[in-house]
Amino acid sequence: MSVINRPAAPVGIETDEVTVVVATRNRPDRLRQTVPHHHAPTIIVDNASDQPLPGATLARDAFDGPLPGVAVARDAFDGPVPGVAVARDAFDRPVPGVAVVRLAENIGAAARNVGVRQASTPYVAFADDDSYWEPGSLARAVEIFRNHPRAALLTAKVLVGPEGRLDPVSACMAAAPIGTPPGAAGPSVLGFLSCAVVVRRDAFLAAGGFQPKLFVYGEEALLAMDLAAAGHQLSYVPELVVRHFPEPAGRDNRARSRREARNRALTALLRRPPTVIARTLAEVARTQPAALTDLARDLPWALRHRRPLPAPLEAALGILSRG
Repeated sequence: MSVINRPAAPVGIETDEVTVVVATRNRPDRLRQTVPHHHAPTIIVDNASDQPLPGATLARDAFDGPLPGVAVARDAFDGPVPGVAVARDAFDRPVPGVAVVRLAENIGAAARNVGVRQASTPYVAFADDDSYWEPGSLARAVEIFRNHPRAALLTAKVLVGPEGRLDPVSACMAAAPIGTPPGAAGPSVLGFLSCAVVVRRDAFLAAGGFQPKLFVYGEEALLAMDLAAAGHQLSYVPELVVRHFPEPAGRDNRARSRREARNRALTALLRRPPTVIARTLAEVARTQPAALTDLARDLPWALRHRRPLPAPLEAALGILSRG
């Protein structure tokens, strides 16, 4: 496991207009390494870890009303999340500005939605338990949002590992395959890495956030489509930088590939034209036939919620698929 060094000095809050939301499950050691690097008020959503994060029960009196599936209730945060007491027992030392929310069940990527709903700031940055935003990035994101009122999502350059290798996804975004609209903050994107985006909170919530049906793996695509379809700009901004320290592959890659295939097909059914649906289903049948069984269970739901994309947006997706 790559070791993430602690900051040389205690990290200060560089902006109170962004909340960092971290969804985590069963990885407290990674949190201990990354949370001290966060430069904004932070909400950690414990996605039903087998062993709850220390301090998570202190969130029991943290919020104003019941949330489905969230083991918290009533009144402690008046505004930006102070949460010092909540995090005091969760880490090796007190971490000012951090709150912990414990979920009663694992809801996958939708755990981030819980954190966004609890944030009181106009912008929310996502981080994983093995990532953090480099100093200055969050404050700069606020400036960019102020200067670009149509921007709803900014995605950062991602540097991987202690050596800071450029993530291939960032390299693809930098190539601007679908161009840069006049006045945009950077090249347009129709996808992103969840640990490397800052969003306008109201636009994210209006778009529905991360779709719970997708659970995990490939959940970003549907949200990107829906934000763009609502008329928002999604931009790659390389001056914003995220450091990512993924662990070596050790998870069940077969299960992941099956879910990714099911989610690609489900997303196509929800938003793409018949030709793309047919092509996607054929690919899934060839490469992950078991995923079609998973898909069949959600087919009635997908057809009820189908909402084809505007033609210009579909054309942009076509360019990306051919690239």
